[in-house]
Amino acid sequence: MNRVARAVGGQIVHRTDELKECDIGTNCGLFEIKKMGDEYFTFLTKCKEPKACTILLRGASKDVLMEVERNLQDAMNVARNVLLDPFLVPGGGAAEAALAYRLIEKSKTIQGVGQWPYRAVAEALKVIPKTLMQNCGVNTIRTMTNLTAKHATGGTSWGVDGDTGDIVDMKTFGIWDTLQVKCQVMKTAIETAILLLRIDDIVSGVKKMS
Repeated sequence: MNRVARAVGGQIVHRTDELKECDIGTNCGLFEIKKMGDEYFTFLTKCKEPKACTILLRGASKDVLMEVERNLQDAMNVARNVLLDPFLVPGGGAAEAALAYRLIEKSKTIQGVGQWPYRAVAEALKVIPKTLMQNCGVNTIRTMTNLTAKHATGGTSWGVDGDTGDIVDMKTFGIWDTLQVKCQVMKTAIETAILLLRIDDIVSGVKKMS
């Protein structure tokens, strides 16, 4: 009912004696009833400046319909995230590969056990491009070496083609991920790892610098 009122420009009134002419929505251009399958659906179309809409999904089975609904919900959430935080990063494992390469280079400048957290996070980030390579059936070791070589020469946008497993430039390939989601995923992963380490009592304390 709320969406109907927003679509036709009306105002919901709970009592008929309080109804005014200005409360009546007159922005609907066409009202019709259609039968789809065994059910009837009401359509209000050609509305002037509608503030709400309904997306009707149809599928061969309940499982297919649920999958379509999940995909649509994911797409709408991506669009929302881009509007709220309009920043993108290259997809196809390019962002993870770039971060992994720089963390490994950073670890080389650190002496002792302090370098291993950097290397551990770098290896964890490589799981994303490696998984894409495995799904394509290509040689993971050789392809990962080629990807690392691309990033070593300054190519920060090189990633994996999810169809062929080739190393391609995601800027020209047109695959992008939202920065907001990437930051949240990495933050959650690191916080989860820290939580597990504390629960298992592997890290019991840090010696303060004197």
